[in-house]
Amino acid sequence: MKKLYQSWLIQYEKGIMGYSPMAIIGQSCLGAVAAMFILMNGNSMLQMTELFIVTIVCMFYNGAILAQQKPKVSFNILIISVLSSLFITILNLI
Repeated sequence: MKKLYQSWLIQYEKGIMGYSPMAIIGQSCLGAVAAMFILMNGNSMLQMTELFIVTIVCMFYNGAILAQQKPKVSFNILIISVLSSLFITILNLI
């Protein structure tokens, strides 16, 4: 697992100018899908908390890119963003 992470990080660092815009679009779309499934289940406090988490985590990555954080920092935030959106999407599908 660590070897896979390292190889992806090296690729991300080499092509950060191209990967950053693609990652912003991809993780934002994934976050929007998660938000859609959250809101399909209602609008209780639990759903609003999930929506807040998805929105904030996606915005963290966008902010990291705009703030020109180091590639490793932005890559780690991207992974957290994608995994949290996937987790909440799956949670709301069940």
